[in-house]
Amino acid sequence: MHSHRRFENPPALPHDVVVETLERALRDRVHEPEAAGVLVGTALNDEEQTFVEHWCVEVGTRAVPGSPLLGLAGLCLGHAARRFGCLSDEALALAESLAARAEADPTDVDGRALDGFDDVRSFLHLW
Repeated sequence: MHSHRRFENPPALPHDVVVETLERALRDRVHEPEAAGVLVGTALNDEEQTFVEHWCVEVGTRAVPGSPLLGLAGLCLGHAARRFGCLSDEALALAESLAARAEADPTDVDGRALDGFDDVRSFLHLW
């Protein structure tokens, strides 16, 4: 008997919940799994571009080397590029930096950062 798994994208949450969850994960890695869902939900569904970018940049610059949140922050910057059609210079530089780190050492930043930077280049026409 097969069980069919169904994936649903996480929803956007109120900003205060997002901030609290992400800050908690940046202080204590045990909270990273919850923070991952919150970051993805924010990147995919929050309508405030500056908030989305800010938290992708915060996570992508403050998470410790080897944290899965680093690659996820890069991926989420790709989602933001697709959704909003632009990124700040700071967010663009971070997406590129995370991808370079992932390429150099996937134990530092996982490959999702490469996928995110591919999306950034594609949706922002940076090829």
